[in-house]
Amino acid sequence: MLIIAHRGASGNHPENTLKAINAAAEMGVDGIEIDVHLVEDELIVIHDKWLHRTTNGTGQISDYSLAELQALDAGEGECIPTLWQVLQCINARTMVNIELKGNNTAEKTIKVIDQAVEQLGYTINQFIISSFNHHVIHSIHQQRPDITIGALTGSMPLGYASFAKHLNAYSIHLDVSFINKEYVQDAHERGLKVFVYTVDQKEDIIAMHALGVDGIFTNHPSTSKVILAHQLTPASIMHE
Repeated sequence: MLIIAHRGASGNHPENTLKAINAAAEMGVDGIEIDVHLVEDELIVIHDKWLHRTTNGTGQISDYSLAELQALDAGEGECIPTLWQVLQCINARTMVNIELKGNNTAEKTIKVIDQAVEQLGYTINQFIISSFNHHVIHSIHQQRPDITIGALTGSMPLGYASFAKHLNAYSIHLDVSFINKEYVQDAHERGLKVFVYTVDQKEDIIAMHALGVDGIFTNHPSTSKVILAHQLTPASIMHE
C-alpha cells in the first residue's frame, strides 16, 4: 500500500509549501499530492480559492496579482510556491499527484509536466493528474493518453467504479468515509488502482490495508509509514 503525502507532510508543516513538500520527499514517501490554481499564466500550489485558512491574506485568489500572492505568508514564513518550484524541490524523488483545483489549469499543467520531464529528470509515469471535474480529466486523456489521470469522488455511486473506467482513468481516488470491500473489488476488477483520502487515524490505516487499497493520502506520512510497516511484519500477517 503506497503512502502519499497529502499536500506534503502537512501534519507537521504548512500544507502545500516547499517546507512540507521537501519534508515528505526526505521521508521517502511513495508520492506527494499537491493542488494547483492558475494566476497570470502561472500555476500556484494552494488548495483553497479563499486565502484566509492557509495564508495571512484575506479574500480570494482572484483578488490578487501573482506578485501579491507570492508576498503572502503561507505559514512559518513560507511563500505560496509555483508548481515549477515544487517540482524542482521534489527533484524527481517520488511520484507527484497534481490535483486541478482552479479553472483553466489543465493546459498549463501539461506544459509544466513536459518541461519537468525534459529538464528535471522526471519520467511521464511519475505524474498523476486528478480532479473532481471529470470533464477536465476526460479532456486531458483525449489529448494526452500518455499522462495518467485519477478520478476523484466523494461518493459511492450505484455503479461503483464504472464512471472511472468510462473516463479511462488509471486510478480512482475515494473518500475514506465512502468505501467498502465491494467498491475496492469492483475497481480492481476494472483494472483501476484505488487511492483513499484522507487517512490519518491508525484504525483507518489498518482498515485500508485490510481492504487491499493501493495507496492512501495522509497528512502524517511518517507516522503512517510506521503503522503500515507494523502491519506488514510477519507477526502481524500471521494474525490477520
